[in-house]
Amino acid sequence: MQTHFNPVTPEVLAALRQAVGDKYVKTDEDCLTAYQTDEEGNSHFFQKPEVVVFPGTTEEVAQIVKLANTYVVPITPRAAGTGVACGAIPIYKGIVVELERMNKILTLDAENMYAVCQPGVLTGDLQREAKKYGLLYAGDPSSSDSCQIGGNVANNAGGNKAVRYGTTRHQIYSLQVVTPTGEIVTVGGRLQKCSSGLCLEQLIAGSEGILGIITEITLRLRPLPPYAFNMVCVFTDDTAAFALPNKILKAGINPTSIEYMDREALQMTCKFLDMSMPHVQEGCSYVIVTVETFDEAELDRKMEQLCDLAEQNGSIDEFEADKRIWTLRKQFAEAARNIDKMYQAEDFVVPLDKISAITAQLPELREKYDLYCVTVAHIGDGNIHVLPLNNKGLSPEAWFEKIKEFHRDLFPRVYALGGKMSGEHGIGYKKRDEFARCTSAEELQLIRSIKRAWDPKQIMNPGKLIAVE
Repeated sequence: MQTHFNPVTPEVLAALRQAVGDKYVKTDEDCLTAYQTDEEGNSHFFQKPEVVVFPGTTEEVAQIVKLANTYVVPITPRAAGTGVACGAIPIYKGIVVELERMNKILTLDAENMYAVCQPGVLTGDLQREAKKYGLLYAGDPSSSDSCQIGGNVANNAGGNKAVRYGTTRHQIYSLQVVTPTGEIVTVGGRLQKCSSGLCLEQLIAGSEGILGIITEITLRLRPLPPYAFNMVCVFTDDTAAFALPNKILKAGINPTSIEYMDREALQMTCKFLDMSMPHVQEGCSYVIVTVETFDEAELDRKMEQLCDLAEQNGSIDEFEADKRIWTLRKQFAEAARNIDKMYQAEDFVVPLDKISAITAQLPELREKYDLYCVTVAHIGDGNIHVLPLNNKGLSPEAWFEKIKEFHRDLFPRVYALGGKMSGEHGIGYKKRDEFARCTSAEELQLIRSIKRAWDPKQIMNPGKLIAVE
């Protein structure tokens, strides 16, 4: 790909070493190879950086970005690299800025229910630390034990608790960011409401690293409900399963999460975990509902109410599950990766009342493109994860072309139902061309205008979300 970017020269390397220290500038082949991808398994997308830099402070990040501007060298910010949209792959080579050293919870104020974190804090570590004080950090991606807060913010990660608490952007008070020209700026504030200027922290959340590098995050914590149950509703008819979320929400049950696993996903993950669960071998699907309350009597009442609703809606069985059910749900992607490291993780999202309409089209698409797929979904918020698996052993290039054909057919159907192609994984590089085809020219121009204004030399995570101009 021909661009205006320059290579990393010995002069650039010397300046980087002066900025962060020699031991934190890596150019050895093993390191570069390790950073040629994120969770993407298809080598079609792999690209090695020319150098990986490990800053330890916001000021060091700013120095790196200013150097990159001076020499017009592209930068790829990276947190844990758990993304599946090629968002952390350095497609134009250049510098990978790895934030793993910036991994401290700087403040956890239990009285005022907030935390200040560096971007390299593991999401699961923040959840566990908050729990010690009877608090909840509500951001809960399935990869919480391996993903980092900075990446969660950059991609506006969703996860399992989004029905009740929203996505990552709903947990944010404020952000400290190094802009694409190297300035350090704090946006937002620890406030319950604000009408002072533009809401820049919400623009940066979900911007996939194209508008700057997040170096500090102030996050909302919430009281941890002491009572909870996980109810599994078993269905033989998916249309009935997909009708359940709206009934639950309209009944005022206020669930924390409503998850779906189809029979292929259940069987695949149970086999991977060597786990036995009720009705899995009968070809049934699961709807997993989590309810949390601050009153035990309320919990009992909602459990009974949920069982009645599920039975009225066609559930053949309901059982209260132990922790194994969340192990099953959260290990779904690892089970898929165990079969096929090139698996494709779709995460399109539609209105709740359109879930059945889009999922009813999936068998036709699977047959048309000769795909074996497994499906899970956050059906409480309409976010569908269909995972095509390369079980025919196609080459990386052939698999890439097949998925492109699938996308050209799938995404217009999603948009026709009022949906979008990504609910939480982001667009990255992998779905950039599809995003351009499905998005209006006017909206794309607004995004390009913002990018151009913030990043005149287009060095910050170039080629992600929109093409380099």
